[in-house]
Amino acid sequence: MTAAFTQVSEDLATIVKNLNPSLVRVEARKRFPATGVIWSADGLIVTAHHVVTQQEGIRVGLADGRTVEARLIGRDPTTDLALLQVQEQALAPPVWGNTDGAELSVGHLVVALGRPGRTVHAALGMISALGDAWRTPAGGRIDRYMHIDIVMYPGFSGGPLVNAAGQVVGLNTSALLRNMNMAIPAATVNRVGAMLRDHGRVRRGFLGVSTQPVRLPANRVEQLGQETGLLLTAVEPGSPAEQGGLVLGDTLVTLDGSRMRQHDDLTAFMAPDRIGQTITVQLLRGGQIQELQVVVGERT
Repeated sequence: MTAAFTQVSEDLATIVKNLNPSLVRVEARKRFPATGVIWSADGLIVTAHHVVTQQEGIRVGLADGRTVEARLIGRDPTTDLALLQVQEQALAPPVWGNTDGAELSVGHLVVALGRPGRTVHAALGMISALGDAWRTPAGGRIDRYMHIDIVMYPGFSGGPLVNAAGQVVGLNTSALLRNMNMAIPAATVNRVGAMLRDHGRVRRGFLGVSTQPVRLPANRVEQLGQETGLLLTAVEPGSPAEQGGLVLGDTLVTLDGSRMRQHDDLTAFMAPDRIGQTITVQLLRGGQIQELQVVVGERT
């Protein structure tokens, strides 16, 4: 038994040692430096959005002890991710695990790493809950729910969550849900990181409406195959919705055949690939079913 524990201890120490070159200290707020992970060898670094409170004067501490200036490429508050750029070349990205997290199970041991100072800090814990894709309170899409049972010390946010094979399976954050330590899965990090790299922000479709769920008239429920729709409580002047003919009091039923039952359905529909598309809007107006064509805009 002693030999087994000794081997586990050695394996964990090796994981931390191997990840050391891929971790950086992020100095982008007045108090408590945070952690970032080298995302590409040419100087891109991913970290948590909530630890980047400065637009300028950002500094990054590298594994070799040097501190260099960094530029904010973009951020996405809805997924708590930010992308930084340093001028250093030939940096050492880590090995990322299966991006969809399919190899993870509840109970698997994981290590959270941080570099809040010059050296790497580590905390051991486990995956305490896994779930399907979900949306944060701010509306961002997270590809998998990952709740971790790990003490998140100051400065760990933005650092990697590492599996027993030494692969980065997510980024640690304490800002997505109140009083809960979460990991942003690798799939989300890579997807959002690519959009921040290419556009400086996460592109999202835009109609320009405010909605609330309402029950549909009883005589329409069976005909439409759903019990609720989205009542338009506001239509922004000059928005794609107004230009397409939507008016206050309309009730959205479907968008291009996708049922609109809750506001999350509308948020999920407004994916980047919808921007510029002409979609068919099925709605109820004065109790009558109508269809309109609307061109999806881009949220700025």
